[in-house]
Amino acid sequence: MKHLMFSFGLNAVRLLRLDRLLSSHTQGLGAILMLHHVRPFTAQNFVPNRLLEITPEFLDELLALVRARGFEIISMDEVPERICHPKPASPFVAITLDDGYADLVQHALPVFKKHQAAFTAYITTGFADGTAPLWWLDLEFAIQKMDFISLEMDGIKFDYNIQNDYKKTTAFKAIYWRLRNSPECFLRKVIVALAKQAGFDPLNSTRQLCLNWDGIRALAKEPLATIGAHTLTHPMLAKHEPAFAKDEIERSKAIIARETGKDILHFAYPVGDKTSAAQRDFTVAKTARFATAVTTRPGMIFAEHADHLHALPRLSINGLFQNTRDMDTLLSGVPFAFFNRGQKLNVN
Repeated sequence: MKHLMFSFGLNAVRLLRLDRLLSSHTQGLGAILMLHHVRPFTAQNFVPNRLLEITPEFLDELLALVRARGFEIISMDEVPERICHPKPASPFVAITLDDGYADLVQHALPVFKKHQAAFTAYITTGFADGTAPLWWLDLEFAIQKMDFISLEMDGIKFDYNIQNDYKKTTAFKAIYWRLRNSPECFLRKVIVALAKQAGFDPLNSTRQLCLNWDGIRALAKEPLATIGAHTLTHPMLAKHEPAFAKDEIERSKAIIARETGKDILHFAYPVGDKTSAAQRDFTVAKTARFATAVTTRPGMIFAEHADHLHALPRLSINGLFQNTRDMDTLLSGVPFAFFNRGQKLNVN
């Protein structure tokens, strides 16, 4: 339903030509794009995390569209200057990829090189070490492997008969959102229990899917690449005590700097919505001497963000909307103007 409503909204914007009529007011200075996986399409019906992946072919089309629409592709290193001292009639796009997946090197990097497009990879140190689980993917893998799930959440026992893809998708959504709204220690406990039921080590997916330190060091030497930090264990920071959040932010910066020999100036908040990254975390990122920090709050970049460089919004490149028509509409900024009720800033 949410997917259909979003699609309907984009179609309405195009039908009324609002993307052409209002873009001079809504596009702002440009956008920071958010990606996760870039890899070939797999023909499966149960892929609940499909929104987190796009194909290399679509990335190629997207970069061509960005340039055709007059956006300059810049690195995150250039973003503070472009916000604080905007260039008239020269909108920018900065491309970011979260988590540090191996498909960035295998499938995305050749496309970035083809277009000579700069990008920033935000690294979670526990993923590079193979010591932190990709819990949202482990939930998918557990449900994929089983026909029946029995677990206890909030003192209530849940039994799910999941013998077909529809039932698996329904169960995934129910469990995922209950866990997202729960304390993180409980979330991780449930995922470990599900992995045990399904008979797999939850860290195997981390080791298979994420770049290790050798891969990250090689990536850091690529001229188009900027390396950023994405915490130690990918927690929803706002749900934790201040000392925990501070350690996750500051120590990830130090570890990645040590491993790559680079000064790490950019940070991305895991999950990054209002329940996961709040004003306290923005302050910690600023105090840790990051030049920028990005959320997952949707929006374009405006000059007003000069005072909020550690709470920057992003435009999510959603794998369920892999067509240039929708991306063209989103880059106009009109959908975000409606979503944010006309407010340029969403930083509280």
